[in-house]
Amino acid sequence: MTTLSKPRSYRFTFGPWNISTGMDPFGPAVRKEVIFAGKIREYKKLGFDGVQFHDDDVVPADLGPAETRKGVQKIKKILDGEGLFCEFLAPRLWEHPKTIDGGFTSNNPAERKYAIERSKRTIDIANGLDCRDIVLWLAREGTYIREAKVPVASYERILDAVNALLAHDANIRILGEMKPNEPMDQAYLPTPGHFLALCYRTSDPSRCGVLIESAHSILAGLDPSDDMAYALWHKKLWSVHLNDQNGLKYDQDKTFGSVDLRRAFNQVWVLERGGYDGCIGLDVKAMRTTKQIDQTKHLVNSREMFLRLLEVARSVDAAKVEQYRNERNYEGLEMYILEKLMGK
Repeated sequence: MTTLSKPRSYRFTFGPWNISTGMDPFGPAVRKEVIFAGKIREYKKLGFDGVQFHDDDVVPADLGPAETRKGVQKIKKILDGEGLFCEFLAPRLWEHPKTIDGGFTSNNPAERKYAIERSKRTIDIANGLDCRDIVLWLAREGTYIREAKVPVASYERILDAVNALLAHDANIRILGEMKPNEPMDQAYLPTPGHFLALCYRTSDPSRCGVLIESAHSILAGLDPSDDMAYALWHKKLWSVHLNDQNGLKYDQDKTFGSVDLRRAFNQVWVLERGGYDGCIGLDVKAMRTTKQIDQTKHLVNSREMFLRLLEVARSVDAAKVEQYRNERNYEGLEMYILEKLMGK
């Protein structure tokens, strides 16, 4: 890792789904829905620069070409008016009736075709928003039981889908956002390392990389900072979803740094010292008990935690760290880091 001589500034993004009603699988909404335009008007007020979108956040799924173009132009006008940019588009395949058995890996050829065509349409939407990054969260590309699909064929089908998207537009980039489980019991390509391996089998490896989400790495039993460092080493860490996670449970999307401050610090340290030049994306949920008036505090708090930890990371004396390493004085190094985190 190289230490940068000039501190960089970071751009912050989140998706409109991060302002939610608090509805979960066990209970109804506890807050009123905020209309889309109302959410977009909050971005700059909260200190954010860009928006993450699913395709159907922009226009409803399965609209015709003319209606789609008209809808995209409307959203582009809203973004321009607010001084915002679109960081990425992601096809929301996992909620559609045609993708209950997965999209790209479905056993049904017609369903696989639908998933690819909808993903191509997502690229067209991205072009209309001056965005080149397409994120694939392969939510249902897996199985509830191992015998349900042919695994070797499934990997090939995912590769075929990525290649089809690369061929659809010569300028877009594909970012894999990997997660080991949920909603599927077992996912194909469960970690960033798995998707990175697939990148090198694609028709254009230079346009394939990853988005790493903190909670997804934790769910896989991995440290997010190590996943990020590995992707940076490949020069393929193109986006992040920072949040936190309390153990190997369901995907909690807690406020960044709220569970494990040191783990959060190490992510910031790796991004800063590893030369990461992408956006600081958040994917966080407000607690279900949060009142309407406070429904964006989890976003503000996550951004603030990143910036405070960034100050700590930049205050670390690299020469002192190297001395501790050379002396194998890891007890001393640990206390040095802990004292930094405690403001000493």
